[in-house]
Amino acid sequence: MTDKLAKRSLRILVAGGGVAGQALAFWLTRGGHQVTVVERFPALRASGAQVDLRGQGIEAVERMGLLESVRSRLVDEAGVAFVDSRGKPKATIMANTSGKGRQTLTSEYEIMRGDLVRILHDATKNDTEYVFGKGVDGFDQDEHRVTVHFSDGTSGEYDLLVGADGQGSRTRRALLPEGFDPYWRVGIHMAYWFVPRIASDSTIRDTYMVPGGRQIMRRSHNSTETQVYFVMREESAEASAIHRAPVEQQQKFWADRFRGAGWQTERFVEGMKNSPFFYSQEIAQVRTDTWSKGRVVLAGDAAHCASPYSGMGISGGLVGAYVLAGEINRHADDLPTALANYDRVLRPFVDRIQAEVNPRVLRMGMPMNKHAISAFQNATALACFFHIPDLVARFSKEDRGGDWQLPAYADAHAA
Repeated sequence: MTDKLAKRSLRILVAGGGVAGQALAFWLTRGGHQVTVVERFPALRASGAQVDLRGQGIEAVERMGLLESVRSRLVDEAGVAFVDSRGKPKATIMANTSGKGRQTLTSEYEIMRGDLVRILHDATKNDTEYVFGKGVDGFDQDEHRVTVHFSDGTSGEYDLLVGADGQGSRTRRALLPEGFDPYWRVGIHMAYWFVPRIASDSTIRDTYMVPGGRQIMRRSHNSTETQVYFVMREESAEASAIHRAPVEQQQKFWADRFRGAGWQTERFVEGMKNSPFFYSQEIAQVRTDTWSKGRVVLAGDAAHCASPYSGMGISGGLVGAYVLAGEINRHADDLPTALANYDRVLRPFVDRIQAEVNPRVLRMGMPMNKHAISAFQNATALACFFHIPDLVARFSKEDRGGDWQLPAYADAHAA
């Protein structure tokens, strides 16, 4: 390490060992900083469903020198089919693999979240201190340092605390005014889990529409497992509260909501019981005008969750980590400037990817009755017959992040 880097080396604590937290560790350690990542989960949380990389997120991974590692772990998903109750495709939109334009419903870069987390961990574990089974319960700060209070009763002093602790961030709750609601809701809920793969489960993602604004998706990521997603439109206190209930109650709620829906619903509900994991969530974005206060800053979903329907959740976290670390590395002796620049540079990108989520469009894709479902499938089939989705994707000049460009940082060179 050069004297210049040694003089501006900061002690940085990252709360959260997910995608954004580990990407931050990657870039900050290359800027010469001492980085500790604390994760409440007792081990690396390398689980979860399928995620995708798009636009600037692909470029961020490429700048890390990890694109080949990601390519080696990609899920083979060729496209998306809209199927009827017999599983017969009514319309199919294939992935855009031309290397030009924008991605379709399926990205060229589909990967399991766990695989991406492991790739990032392998790239950071030698330079970063990881502490599992320990979380941040609170903090105090002054102009010189932030004192962090941990879940095990200990405390530590740092130059900067980064809250990369997800959509339900405790760090954000402590940072923002009491009573402030950072969530922008769209009235949609989702649950997903794994079931054993069967012979008819292909590399095409199946989407089955059920009257009542309900949807079932099936996608297979390896030779033995298939992912199941139940999605529904519902604006009720019960639906919003169920995600905080015990897993057994969540599973009963979803089974009840989809009972008698047809297609492979019975298989999927039965497989729920023995799934290695089950996750239930309300689709929401995190929207706040404040990403930092003093020596505490938010990153990833804690700062700007765009929701799964943006298609840019993981990419947004990777891009945000790149920008935050880049500004800290550039202005390590002036954190107020670094954090102000982080907001100024990244916010136009975040605004763009969050705007991709249009509740009206989402509702069109989740019709309430059989007539509307047939109309949607027929219109989609006609568009596919004329190759419209493929042509639109190939000749689009911009992907979902628009024409926003990743900035160049002097320390942004993969080791």
